[in-house]
Parts: sequence; C-alpha cells; structure tokens
Amino acid sequence: MKIAFLVPDNRDEFGQYDIPEPFFGPAPSALLEGFVNLPGCELHIVVCCKRAMTAPSQLAPNIFYHQLVVPKMGWMRSLYDGCSRAIRSKLRTLQPDVVHGQGTERYCAISALRSGFPNLITIHGNMRRIAKIQGASPLSFAWLTARLERFVIPRTDGVLCITSYTQKSVEALARRTWVVPNAVDSGSFAVVRRPSEQAEILCLANITSYKNQIALLRALEPLTQTFSFQLRFLGRTTVGDPYGREFEELVKTKPWCFYAGNASKAEVEAALATAHILILPTLEDNCPMVVLEAMAARLPVVASKIGGIPDLIQDNINGLLCDPESAESMRDSVARLLSNPQQAAQLALRARCDAEQRFAPRSVAQRHLEVYQELLNQKGH
Repeated sequence: MKIAFLVPDNRDEFGQYDIPEPFFGPAPSALLEGFVNLPGCELHIVVCCKRAMTAPSQLAPNIFYHQLVVPKMGWMRSLYDGCSRAIRSKLRTLQPDVVHGQGTERYCAISALRSGFPNLITIHGNMRRIAKIQGASPLSFAWLTARLERFVIPRTDGVLCITSYTQKSVEALARRTWVVPNAVDSGSFAVVRRPSEQAEILCLANITSYKNQIALLRALEPLTQTFSFQLRFLGRTTVGDPYGREFEELVKTKPWCFYAGNASKAEVEAALATAHILILPTLEDNCPMVVLEAMAARLPVVASKIGGIPDLIQDNINGLLCDPESAESMRDSVARLLSNPQQAAQLALRARCDAEQRFAPRSVAQRHLEVYQELLNQKGH
C-alpha cells in the first residue's frame, strides 16, 4: 500500500532552517517509527515549506521525503490554497492509495481533502474547542483554524480520532471515524529513571492559558510549607502573549519554581529521567504526548480529568486525575504522591505496562494500515 503522509516539517514551523534533518511533532514521529520496514507499506512524507531546506530523499527503506516550497500567499491568508495546489500536483505523480493529513490546524487536513485521492485526517488538537476556551477573536489564528476544522471534518472520507473524546466531538459531522491512539517513540521507553535528590515536579506543555500553568503554580504554593520540591516548567511561550509574560514574571518571584523554556527531545527525555512526578493541569487536551511519554518512562502522572486524558489515565490505577479548576484537587493529588513514593511507583509501573500494550509504535502503525484498508474497501478500491 502506498500512503501519502501530509505533515509539517517543524524546521519550517519554528524557522530552524539550518538543521540538516527533517523533524516532526512527537506523535507523527513515533508513528513514522512504527512504519519503518512494516511489510506492505510504502510511505511518502509530503511537506510544504516557505523556503528550501536540506533533507535526504529517503528516511528509511520504505519511507520517502518530498519537500514543496510554497510562496507566502499560499499559506493561511489564502486558507492554504497554494499548499493544497502544490500537494495535489505532487500526488498526481506519486499516485498514492491513501492520503493521510496530520492535524487540522495547518495545511495538512485541507490538502488531504483536496487531493483527489481517498483521504482521511487525524485530529491532534480539537481546534474548535481550543478556540472556544481561549475566547479566540475573529480572524485570529485559533478562530480561523476552528472554522477550517469545521469545514474539513464533514468533507474528508474519514476522521482518525486518537481518543474517544475526539470521536464524540466529530461523530455527528464525520462520514466515518476510527479511534486509534498516538504511538510513543522508543526513546521514551528507553529512559533510565534516576530521580533527583530533591523532589521534582515536571510540567511539560507550551505556556498558554488553556494549559493552566499559572493556576497550577498558585495551587501548589501552600505545599512548600510541608514538602521540599522544585516545580519545573518546560515549553514554548508565544512572543507578545500576555499570559506568557505574566507566567514568566510570576516564576521569577518563586524560588521553588524554574522555567527552562522550550525543550528538545533529548532534554525532554532527561527531564523525564530525573523528575518524581509529571503534572498536566490543562483545561483542554486530546491525547497529550507528554502523558504517554511519562507512562512509557515509568514517571508517575497527575493529569486533568478532562478531554481525552481519561482514555489514557485511570484514576488510582495507572495515575491520578485531578480537577484543573480546583486548586485543592491539584494540590491534594501532588501531595498524595509526594507523601507516598511506594504508591507512586506502583501507579507508574502499571502505566508502563499499559504503554507497552497500547502505544508501541509498530502496533499503532499496523492499526493505521488496517484503517487505510477499511477506507479503501469502503470506497471500492
């Protein structure tokens, strides 16, 4: 089966054009790892970029990389019309069996829809829900992507949902849905745990209002009277974002907090190795990779009881769930694990077993192939 895989090359997303090798988000990267040498699979990664970047034409024996340079007018200001046209032209040459668009927030989903081939999309972030929570103003990026998502869902041949939460949010609109979770890359499974001497609570997420870091910081402050710990934040801030500025100023006033900025994959794995607890206090999330990575690395997890997270974490079985709008709930969950390391270790061990069974790259990639075949059968191919 020949698959066209539409996914952003993050070098272009982050303006890091000097990096010689392409890199993608954690979820697509883990899935691609699973596709390597998978029998019966020939995968063609097709990316749009604003300027040419160095890259090998082949990333694995059965995985090929195609880069398309699209002028500035072909991006969001034209609702990605230039990207869609360039991709459609390339796909006429490749003649894939299936086109798979990764994410609805940029050009991938709309380009899959307009490809002229059997197509499906994966929803990573529920952009309609995120725009609502953020109170996105008209014509802002979040506002536009929410409407783009609403346009694409009923028109694509199918939606691959990474949690039942997303399936419920799209099933009234989509022609067909499947639930297949994200994969976790082998690096997370290979993390060697070496917790720091002082308890370290890790919060790994981009700094934004719906990720709720300021509320977490304030919720945990009373615990500093009982426990010695460091609350460590990793994640990108957006230039000019008032929430990010408030967060950075607040962290400077708290000696028990540390903000390390954005993190590479190696830095994330190092943080997972030394932390004692991962906490994700988000107000909206689908299938957060950091939760899966912590599960694979045997790091105890506290996460919000919202969105798709209950698909991953079962309260008191493989982690703890908290109410992200309750300071007491977040505080009590953290205190419980800090005061009972044995329970924390048991939860983390069960989480690791779940990760091995449900999120291993090869098994998730194999399930994708089954979905592709179901889609082709449905369309009479």
